Amino acid sequence: MLKGRLGKKRFGLEHYQIINIGLVIYDMVAVNAAFLLALWIRFDCSFKALEKYPEYFDPFKKFAPIYTVICIIVFVLCKMYKSVWRYVSFTELARCLEATAITFVIQIAGTTLFFMRMPITYYCLGIMLQFAFTLGIRFSYRIFLIFKRKQMYQIDGVTHRVMMIGAGEAAQLIMRDIHKNPNNPDQIVCVIDDNSNKWNRYIEGVPIVGGRDDILKNVEKYDIDRIYLAIPNARVVDKRDILNICSETNCEIKQLPSMQVMVGAEVGVNMMQNVSVEDLLGRETIRTDMKEVYDFIHDKVILVTGGGGSIGSELCRQISAHKPAQLIIFDIYENNAYDIQNELKSRYPDLNLVTLIGSVRDSRRINQVFEQYRPDVVYHAAAHKHVPLMEDSPCESIKNNVIGTYKTAYAAVVNGCKKFVLISTDKAVNPTNVMGASKRMCEMIIQSFDRKIKFGKLDDILPMFTHGDDDVRVYNKKERFVAEDNGSAVRVYNKKEQYVTDFVAVRFGNVLGSNGSVIPLFKKQIAAGGPVTVTHPDIIRYFMTIPEAVSLVMQAGVYAKGGEIFVLDMGSPMKIDTLARNLIKLSGFRPDEDIKIEYTGLRPGEKMYEEKLMDEEGLEKTPNELIHIGKPLDFDTDTFLMKLERLMESAYDNDPQIKRQVADIVTTYKIQE
Repeated sequence: MLKGRLGKKRFGLEHYQIINIGLVIYDMVAVNAAFLLALWIRFDCSFKALEKYPEYFDPFKKFAPIYTVICIIVFVLCKMYKSVWRYVSFTELARCLEATAITFVIQIAGTTLFFMRMPITYYCLGIMLQFAFTLGIRFSYRIFLIFKRKQMYQIDGVTHRVMMIGAGEAAQLIMRDIHKNPNNPDQIVCVIDDNSNKWNRYIEGVPIVGGRDDILKNVEKYDIDRIYLAIPNARVVDKRDILNICSETNCEIKQLPSMQVMVGAEVGVNMMQNVSVEDLLGRETIRTDMKEVYDFIHDKVILVTGGGGSIGSELCRQISAHKPAQLIIFDIYENNAYDIQNELKSRYPDLNLVTLIGSVRDSRRINQVFEQYRPDVVYHAAAHKHVPLMEDSPCESIKNNVIGTYKTAYAAVVNGCKKFVLISTDKAVNPTNVMGASKRMCEMIIQSFDRKIKFGKLDDILPMFTHGDDDVRVYNKKERFVAEDNGSAVRVYNKKEQYVTDFVAVRFGNVLGSNGSVIPLFKKQIAAGGPVTVTHPDIIRYFMTIPEAVSLVMQAGVYAKGGEIFVLDMGSPMKIDTLARNLIKLSGFRPDEDIKIEYTGLRPGEKMYEEKLMDEEGLEKTPNELIHIGKPLDFDTDTFLMKLERLMESAYDNDPQIKRQVADIVTTYKIQE
């Protein structure tokens, strides 16, 4: 099979060997024809005139065999028979020049020393013709292949007419790569660059026709069907603006990755990547001080609840890269936990990894984990997050999000955990759904714990247990040291001990690619041929990528002093409708034509827009200019904890009116009937 692709042997020789034999024969004829032709031109293009001067013609004939042998030897030494001529380039040109210069000296010296000095025109014209003949045959093969390729693809109708955006070194390398590859159907027909000094000039024979404002008109003018963005060092904002203009066309769009990704790689057309929705968001990537994060994580025991989820699993990946003493993955869903466990074992074979199955709602289980492993840092990512589902099952949202957070936080305090980082959401701000309200209560829980620790009143916080069938028990202050829960010993707070857990919440918007993101839904709908469903044409959301969200969470753990709510500057929000249309275009379809968009109306508990902070909170700066601290809202901690006890009882009683209790606790929560 391989031999068939490389070509058949003839007379026991490889194909390239046959080509080289042909080239040797051609060169033997060419070097003599060049100087014969030069002599003929010197004597007025007349062989009769040449015969009248045998003193010039005889030295040529006598030196020709010697010169032929010398030329072939020089050509071999200059490796003129070693190249793959379909990819001939400047290297082959340089070799021909070198060989021509050497043989030129030999021609002059040989004829002068052994015969006579020939006319100057003979030497000069002869060597120029020799160079043209020997180089021409080699480049003609590539020119033939290029012409044949263009003709073939034009006949088949599959040539891609490409617009190149960028007239720098990267673009030039890609254009050369396309030109030298006969199997590439791309044809670069115009170039766009914002540098006006380059306009109306050429790069690799292709005209530079204008800047980004000229993209749309030139797509139409040159009948473009594919666009290559080749500016790897472009600012994120500039790349976003250019891509948004390109997305208005019906062209397929590809781009070079950033310089950081391409370090050490050879730039070529194979490096071009599809444009992702993240590229169209156009927000600068969050810069975290990885040394600070490394020092914070290194040699510590880390627990990630909900470690199999989209945020939790990325937390585990980044934590593993910082060499913790031990990483504990805790999740109720075994399949996700199993997947991330296998991934981390493969990537980090020396990682001390423990994967545990359990629920944060189970106080005995979560306390057992803390007692056994004594984590230094907890990232609490376990939560129910789907807004419409939680509207239909509000008690489950309270049990898992609120009570689960309380139990995990309590176990962290009594077992000497140093940092507790809560994963929150912008839906906690002025919530219109029970999921957002439950996350706001989670923030209030960690703020309450922080205040009690700072004021030395942790004995005001009670452990919560819910292990009986109909038995929901909150232990009172008399049961302070050891409590019995259905015969099982459970450790509770001992006021003789000192606890200094720093509690912090991290609040951010929608995460692209997460399990609850609209992106996977849109992709499935597009793959099925549509329609793509959007709740409202004007609904907007803040977006960020999973790695960005996780880097913020880890940085927050470094900055935490206790009680803060960290907020990411997520830039400008994006319309969900625009996001859907861009995704359709990136998939190669036209919105409303190939793929329909349907507006289904706002879902229960859904807001038109999300907020990052409550109006009263304000912002404080941190060392990272994209991370801010929201000042904690003032609320009565004791009243909140008392209401929380009754809320837990109602949740486990599956009270259908539980939303009203939630609204009484979270005063900014507006119930949508």
